Amino acid sequence: MVRMTADASGPLNHGALARAVRNGQATVGTFLGTASAVTAEVCAAAGFDWLLLDLEHGAGGEEQVRDVVPVAGAYGVPTVVRVETDARIRMGRVLDNGAAGIMLPRMDDARQVGDAMTHLRFPPRGDRGVATYNRACRFGLDPGALDRADEEILVVVQIESAAAVAAADEIAAIDGVDVLFIGPRDLSHDLGVPGDTSAPAFVEALQAVLSAAQRHGKACGLLVNDGAAAAQRLDQGWTFVAIGSDSTLLAAASRSALHLAGRRDRD
Repeated sequence: MVRMTADASGPLNHGALARAVRNGQATVGTFLGTASAVTAEVCAAAGFDWLLLDLEHGAGGEEQVRDVVPVAGAYGVPTVVRVETDARIRMGRVLDNGAAGIMLPRMDDARQVGDAMTHLRFPPRGDRGVATYNRACRFGLDPGALDRADEEILVVVQIESAAAVAAADEIAAIDGVDVLFIGPRDLSHDLGVPGDTSAPAFVEALQAVLSAAQRHGKACGLLVNDGAAAAQRLDQGWTFVAIGSDSTLLAAASRSALHLAGRRDRD
C-alpha cells in the first residue's frame, strides 16, 4: 500500500504516489463520484492506495477538491483528480488545492497530451500559474513546494478511443506522462463494441496499450468492477487499477446484503 508520510515539506508528502508508480509499484484505488467527503473518508479508511476524484462524471464540482484532499490525506491516502477539461485554469486550481495528480480524459493523440502537459508545469517548462498562498504550498509556509511540484505531480492520461490506442506508443514516450489509463466504457463504444470487454477488438486494444506503456517504462491502468477482476489485471501486469467507485461499491454491497437477507431485486 502507498502511504504519504511526514517529511520536511510538511505533514503530507505529495510525491509519494508519483514515486511509487514510477518505481513500478502496483497500486489500487477507487473513483469518487458521490460528492461526499465522508464517503471519501470511508474509502480512505478502507485502505485504498489512492482515490480518484471524478469531476468529469461525478456528482460534485471543483469545490470537492477542497474537502476530499485533506480528509483522505489524514489517512495517508493521496487524491488524484480527473478534471472535466484540460484547460489551464482548471488543472491549476486542482493542483493548488493539493491534488497529488491529474487524470486527463479524452486524450486522442500525443499533440493533445503535450499541450495539456504544458499547463501542469511552472515556467519556464510550462505555463501553470504561480502562487504560494494555497494548500499545495502549505499556505505560504512551504514555498519550496514550487520547486518540487514538477516532479511530484502524477500524470494519468486516459486512452478512450481507437485514435488514442493507435497513438499509445507516442503518448507513452512523452516525458512526464506516468500512467496510461484505459476507460473501458468509452473505449468499447468507440471501437463499436459497447460494453463488450471480451470482444477481440477490445482485448487487442488493451494489449496494445499495455505493451506501449511497458516499452516506455510507464504504468498502465484501467477500471474494473471488483476485487477479483483487479487481482486478475494485476497478475497480467497492469499496475494502476481502480476498483469501481464509491457509489458502485456501495450499491453492490447493499444488493449483496439484501440477497443474503432473502430480499428480491427491485429493478
